[in-house]
Amino acid sequence: MTAPSAETAGPTRARAGANREWLQRYTGAVMNTFGTPARVLVRGRGAHVWDADGTEYIDLLAGIAVNCLGHAHPAVVAAVSEQVSTLGHISNFFTSPAQVRLAEELDGLVFPSARPGTSKTFLANSGTEANEAAFKIARRHGGAARPRVLALESAFHGRTMGALALTHKAAYREPFEPLPAGVEFVPAGDVEALRAALGPDVAALIVEPIQGEAGVRELPAGYLEAARELTSAAGALLIIDEVQTGMGRTGAWMAHHLLAPGVTPDVVTLAKGLGGGVPIGAIIATGQAAELLGPGQHGTTFGGNPLAAAAALAVIGTIRDQGLLERVSALGERWAARLGALDAVVEVRGRGLLRGLGLADDVGPAAQVADELSRRGFIVNAPRPDTLRLAPPFVLSDADADAFTEALSEVLAGRLRRGAP
Repeated sequence: MTAPSAETAGPTRARAGANREWLQRYTGAVMNTFGTPARVLVRGRGAHVWDADGTEYIDLLAGIAVNCLGHAHPAVVAAVSEQVSTLGHISNFFTSPAQVRLAEELDGLVFPSARPGTSKTFLANSGTEANEAAFKIARRHGGAARPRVLALESAFHGRTMGALALTHKAAYREPFEPLPAGVEFVPAGDVEALRAALGPDVAALIVEPIQGEAGVRELPAGYLEAARELTSAAGALLIIDEVQTGMGRTGAWMAHHLLAPGVTPDVVTLAKGLGGGVPIGAIIATGQAAELLGPGQHGTTFGGNPLAAAAALAVIGTIRDQGLLERVSALGERWAARLGALDAVVEVRGRGLLRGLGLADDVGPAAQVADELSRRGFIVNAPRPDTLRLAPPFVLSDADADAFTEALSEVLAGRLRRGAP
């Protein structure tokens, strides 16, 4: 047996020109589903990452709202290291204390007022998987008598076939049609359109409380309450997709707790920040919806594995013990106010540390602004041509947030002077 090469034996060391070399190898080895990446990242600490050339960046995207505790957080590192040294994976023929503890935690976090035993969790590996399971719960609830499932325009729920059927964007859907049938889209935030669409043949409505891929757009006040009232009256399930917004991202454990505290959905889906960078997803259901999937009707080889469950427990414990919900809320509000005062920022949307910055037309495409910010050492992205998205780690410092605000001000001012694009 040959010894591992220096390249594979340990962490990749930064050196000049390494980004270019790795990207050339990437294009020859990796399917072109995302285009060529902008850079090759080799390590991170807190809210900072370094690329293969040794350049440092402040990470204000956190793996698209995933690395909620930042990179290499000691609590996650310790939990994962201890668990993998003891028991890394088991099949669904068995369970583990980590899986049981995590399910209990999630039952209580998502449905804090539910009686013990009336809420149940299924653990998966991603947000897409979580939404696939939610779709199956909707089908089990509806059966042949309720073939329709409602989703919102501009919704994003994933890219596998079932989740893609719930996703509105034509460019994602059309290459893979025909998709699973029965899904219809209604205008986001329009109560009367929802009222007209609901009927006795509707199994479920799925919504995101804040539509992240649509540019971080919050559903209007009162919409979730109306959705709950109307779905209950029609006998349909209300499914809330908290994949991007859950686990403290908005300053509350769940965004719907903050935006509509009186609303209790039937099903909630989670992922992203739940594992703090370790892949995991979850479906938490209450009442009748918690009993709809029986033995043999759903499963996943890796879902609920001890490693991912240990990471998620460490994330939950750290958010709770370090008061990070309060931190997210306070920093988010202060930062949003300062960002909203900048020239060419016409709107700051979202809550907590999930923010969409609506830019004036005069500064050109948001993707170009994001590229300029990258050259200054900040990672953001542009989900829409007029919007920058911020979803940084909860441990982002005030100094790093202020440094970004100053850099964005300079970039926008420069583009206005040049008459960008």
